[in-house]
Amino acid sequence: MLFTHDTEASLQAAVVLVNTGESPDTMTTVEELDEWYEEFSYTGRRDGDLAELDALRALRPVLRRVLTADRDDAVQLVNAMLADARAVPQLVRHDPFDWHVHAVPPQASLVTRVTVETAMAMVDVIRADELSRLGVCADQECGGVVLDLSRNRSRRFCSTACGNRNAVAAYRARRSSER
Repeated sequence: MLFTHDTEASLQAAVVLVNTGESPDTMTTVEELDEWYEEFSYTGRRDGDLAELDALRALRPVLRRVLTADRDDAVQLVNAMLADARAVPQLVRHDPFDWHVHAVPPQASLVTRVTVETAMAMVDVIRADELSRLGVCADQECGGVVLDLSRNRSRRFCSTACGNRNAVAAYRARRSSER
């Protein structure tokens, strides 16, 4: 594990959330929000309504900016995100997780919690000088964000679908040049 569990989980949740905005948009219903929420084990207040869905959808470009920024810009964005939320980091433990950091109370909105948890995760990424672990999908037709937690830093595509599409295209290009 490159980062602590909560850092990796927050980064993965943010990347998946940002990538739901790629065409076709896959965060258009409260049910899709429910699936994302469950997949990433968020806790605390949950409204489960269209206003919460719309707020998370509006957060995607903000998260994209911080996840793809250079180090100096990322620092500015993270500091602003934490200040705006009046984040106060503290250690908490709840099932099924051992001690980890929360920086806003559980009654804060889901959007605030996602924003702050992403910002806190980015603090770890910036301090470790590991921003190269984040980037944009190598598929020319995709704008998805990539989180590379591999040992050899080899992840280039945001999804298996993008990787497969490029592998097939490369194979077809090789086959046509052989003819």
